[in-house]
Amino acid sequence: MIIKILFSIIIIFIAIYLFWKRLKEDYISSQIFTTFFYILFGVIFFTILSDNFYPKYWFWFGLLGLISGLSLAIYRFKLRLYETIESVVISFLLILSGVLIFNWFLTSDKYSLGYGIINLLLFILFYIFDKHYKKFNWYKSGRVGFSGLAILGIFFLIRIVIASGVGDMISFLGRIDAILSGIISFISFLALYNLSKKLS
Repeated sequence: MIIKILFSIIIIFIAIYLFWKRLKEDYISSQIFTTFFYILFGVIFFTILSDNFYPKYWFWFGLLGLISGLSLAIYRFKLRLYETIESVVISFLLILSGVLIFNWFLTSDKYSLGYGIINLLLFILFYIFDKHYKKFNWYKSGRVGFSGLAILGIFFLIRIVIASGVGDMISFLGRIDAILSGIISFISFLALYNLSKKLS
């Protein structure tokens, strides 16, 4: 239990730092930290609901909590959508990776380890995109938002493949998971396409 608490604290503090670092130039620290805790509270609250009523849906309940907290923060602080999404993606991708890898450590579940590693690779890919996206010829606008939307689209694209293959395991629910993931992936790539056409 102590190890779990310490691990959770470390991961959350790193995630908070990453979240703050990406937004600190445009917003005051109190707004950034409040936004993060809105989102974190939403994730925790909805995940607890899931644990009590629909345990298999913990990922989607957590996502609903994330969206709820993010929406509240954007409304209250008038945050720019794409910049905030990028900060959310990189921070909570790290948290999800940590949760899965720690679950593997406790249970030796190979699926948790595999999916955790995939998330870590996406975490690294985010920074590769973030460094080079302005060099992409087709991304004419050069606007912030590419890395977050691209990783979000790829993340849910991978979920489609895994959900179709492993079925009802970890956070995957088979066909319904593939459909929901497909919708979110499509919306992410469509938003990325539209963003690429806007001039800076």
